[in-house]
Amino acid sequence: MRPLKLVPDNTNIDWMRWRHWATVLSILMVVASVALLGIRGLNFGIDFVGGQNIRVTFAQPVDIETLRNRIDALGYGESTIQQFGSARDIAIRMPVPGDDDAAANRAVAQVREIVGKDYPGSRISSVEAVSGKVSGELFEKGALALGLAMIAIAIFIWFRFEWQFGLGALLALAQDMIVTLGFFALTQLEFNLNTIAALLTIIGYSLNDKIVIFDRVRENLRKYRKMEIVPLLNLSINETLARTVMTSLTLTLALAALVALGPDVIFGFSLAMLLGIVIGTYSSMFVGNGILIQFKVGPGSFASDEEKAQENKRTGQASFKDMP
Repeated sequence: MRPLKLVPDNTNIDWMRWRHWATVLSILMVVASVALLGIRGLNFGIDFVGGQNIRVTFAQPVDIETLRNRIDALGYGESTIQQFGSARDIAIRMPVPGDDDAAANRAVAQVREIVGKDYPGSRISSVEAVSGKVSGELFEKGALALGLAMIAIAIFIWFRFEWQFGLGALLALAQDMIVTLGFFALTQLEFNLNTIAALLTIIGYSLNDKIVIFDRVRENLRKYRKMEIVPLLNLSINETLARTVMTSLTLTLALAALVALGPDVIFGFSLAMLLGIVIGTYSSMFVGNGILIQFKVGPGSFASDEEKAQENKRTGQASFKDMP
């Protein structure tokens, strides 16, 4: 049985002819994402703003809007009611009434009273509380983790390849993060620690994809000393295209299944991952390689002085032989 090939061996697509359109698209996505973050902001979850997260298992399906009105009537602020798992499993998220444990316990007791009185047979399965101070520390550490991860990646690629590659990878990863955050600002999906985990996973996947292409670019720079950079980048992308398509496709199918059929608890994580895979693949092919073109990287960019001297010598000898 012959193996399945999604990409033919002789694929020769001129990817870089779309680099100018890709640059415009990247700028538009980043500007729109930054604007959305400034205007709408992120819908921070209990992990980052503090609050009570009460999970209730009802004896029968409930009307979420009616339940929300009853919880909001307690006077602690606007609550968020979501289903997770079955239609009878409900998560109630409400603001913490200060960092006072007594006040928090009183709020939980009032919710218990509503559940026991208006919904007989129902039970509270779990109660989670995060104070405002702890949530602030979680947000700072999460942001610090993302920033340090991107800086460490840029430094690694700088030493592993050259600074042009490191800068290209850093800018591409920054676009991936900003666009993903802009999507969360647009949709107002809850932004919590699961989302931070998704962003770190996206960084890891996107970096892996970029290193595979960059490594092939470096090999071809040494192999084809007289090839221009644009056709060389096209060749490198096409040579790694089978791996890129197979990896991205399998991940996309798995994540699409989680988004469509998975529980609501991991919906934001799965959707962030799905978007990150698409954006990360796009940036690996166009953004990182586009930076190399902007910095005029070519076959002679990273040659040693000895290699340059030998190349000049061979060129001079060839010119001398051509003389009449």
